[in-house]
Amino acid sequence: MDRRPIGVFDSGLGGLTAVKMLSKVLPCEDIIYFGDTGRVPYGGRSRETIMKYAGEDIAFLRSFDIKAVLAACGTVSTNGLEKVAEDSDVPVWGVVGAAAREAVRMTKNGTIGIIGTKASISSGAYDRAIAALLPGAVTAKAACPLFVPLVEAGKTGRDDPVLRLVAEEYLAPVRDAGVDTLILGCTHYPIIAETIADIMGPEVSLIDPGSASAREIAEYLRENGLVNEEGGSRRYFVSDSPEAFSESARLFLGGELMGEVMKVSLEEMQR
Repeated sequence: MDRRPIGVFDSGLGGLTAVKMLSKVLPCEDIIYFGDTGRVPYGGRSRETIMKYAGEDIAFLRSFDIKAVLAACGTVSTNGLEKVAEDSDVPVWGVVGAAAREAVRMTKNGTIGIIGTKASISSGAYDRAIAALLPGAVTAKAACPLFVPLVEAGKTGRDDPVLRLVAEEYLAPVRDAGVDTLILGCTHYPIIAETIADIMGPEVSLIDPGSASAREIAEYLRENGLVNEEGGSRRYFVSDSPEAFSESARLFLGGELMGEVMKVSLEEMQR
């Protein structure tokens, strides 16, 4: 048994969908979450800036003597996370590999869709991961830059006309490409999965990278005797308003926020 906590980070609140799944598959694990709400979003920034922020996020989490890190951010995971992970003395997961493996297992026709931020889509990380697992697979991609602000503005209802209009425009080319599997390449997207599923149709399987990664972390901890059987605490840190974070967190967690929320100074993190 290993009582050290698991660290999870994202540029904002989206990574809480991964925390939700981790809490389901590993209910006794202590989890420390960092949401870089003072610098969100990462999706429109340069690769160098994204990696700088990711390094600072991981360094902050490592100060808590964690046993594993989940970068629950599609943008970070697709823009060179492996290089940042090399400097970590604990295992670091992104969300690309687990999602690609699940998509390859699920697809029947070998045509896989990918949606995400502009930075995630332009990186080609999902394409490479899928090609390595399933040579000859076809991918259809779409950047969906408005999904994150719509979710954070509370425009998440299945019948919300603004969300549906935007989703129809983004998803139509991917749907028309004949995909039978769609990777939701941003941790905000599972919040609007019902709308996405309605537009894509019942024959298309949706892949949640945060959930897929949480399941793989659970398997790793069990196989290596690192599971905590006596914990279950949650601590949340943000780089902007704790109040704003707390108000929105229940949307991503599917329930009340259990645990304290504290603000971290970006200046302190950068020292």
